[in-house]
Amino acid sequence: MPRANRRRRDDAPLNLDRAVGGAAQRQAYAGGEWFVRRVSGSGASRAYLCPGCQQNIPLGTPHVVVWPADGMGGLDDRRHWHTPCWEARDRRHTRGSTR
Repeated sequence: MPRANRRRRDDAPLNLDRAVGGAAQRQAYAGGEWFVRRVSGSGASRAYLCPGCQQNIPLGTPHVVVWPADGMGGLDDRRHWHTPCWEARDRRHTRGSTR
């Protein structure tokens, strides 16, 4: 007898952006709109410097990647933030570059 709790296959196409790294959300900061995407610990392939606290984000640490939503700029305009630093961005002074 077949199992009743199997997932039904949908005919919806696979969203590769969401499957690979999650969908980016638009959030406001510093007078502009930014795309924000969460990076899992396994997806963090190198260390970065957080612009919120100027501390290292070690290899393998979950964090967020932020880039301008205005379409201006390229890969060099992405910033990697600690998740708590990004969530507290309006309550603290940024010591590093936001852009």
